Amino acid sequence: MKKTQLLLILVFLAGLFILSAYKNKTLINQKENWIQLFNGKDLDNWVIKIKGHPLNENYNDTFRVKEGKLCVNYDLYKNFDGAFGHIFYKKPFSNYRLKLQYRFTGKQLKGGAGWAKRNSGVMIHSQPPETMEIDQDFPVSVEVQLLGGLSNGKERPTGNVCTPGTHIHKGKKLITDHCISSTSKTFNGDQWINLEILVLHDSIIKHYINGKEVISYNKPVIGGKYNSLKNQEGKPLKNGFICLQSESHPVEFKQIELLEIK
Repeated sequence: MKKTQLLLILVFLAGLFILSAYKNKTLINQKENWIQLFNGKDLDNWVIKIKGHPLNENYNDTFRVKEGKLCVNYDLYKNFDGAFGHIFYKKPFSNYRLKLQYRFTGKQLKGGAGWAKRNSGVMIHSQPPETMEIDQDFPVSVEVQLLGGLSNGKERPTGNVCTPGTHIHKGKKLITDHCISSTSKTFNGDQWINLEILVLHDSIIKHYINGKEVISYNKPVIGGKYNSLKNQEGKPLKNGFICLQSESHPVEFKQIELLEIK
């Protein structure tokens, strides 16, 4: 090889090295701009919808803030009576990472369904709260289902996916089952659990429990059980609102933050 050719190759490789180093430095220096969805003080920026009640009526003070936590409480209820509730962040998102901590506390309210014991959820790609019907159980959405163990020796994973008014895909296969279990372990007691959700439009959605990926899926569409948007059957869900659920068992949330992915 001639010296001139060798010199040109060395210059080219040096240029690649410098460019790579610059890009890496740029990425390292970029700050992650996490948005605090919950300020730990009040329910500003959140919208409440409880079945049987108009928008923003916080029936029986179901959703409240206590010691920096967003709490679902039933101490003013006598019976659940199907009063499924959801509290929505004020604006929709499409591409993001959502992180929060949750834990179940106390005992289930009288009148709650057996499946709802130590059961709640984080709804993503949800319909706007103002479009829900007065007696609608759940918003059309994809639910990141949160389950607590029942201390009975049986497995009860958390971070599952349920589909009120929707379907999902696993690869190219349409899944019409209402709920699909994750690979997470069972968490008994009132311990805090770390949840993270990665949402990239409708191309991929992943759930993480305590830092470990437990399920992934893609291409959510409107349809199936609990679909109140009949005229949108089959429509892809590429964005929507985020909301937290009340299903008859007390639950607490904290450190709710979101990073938009450009």
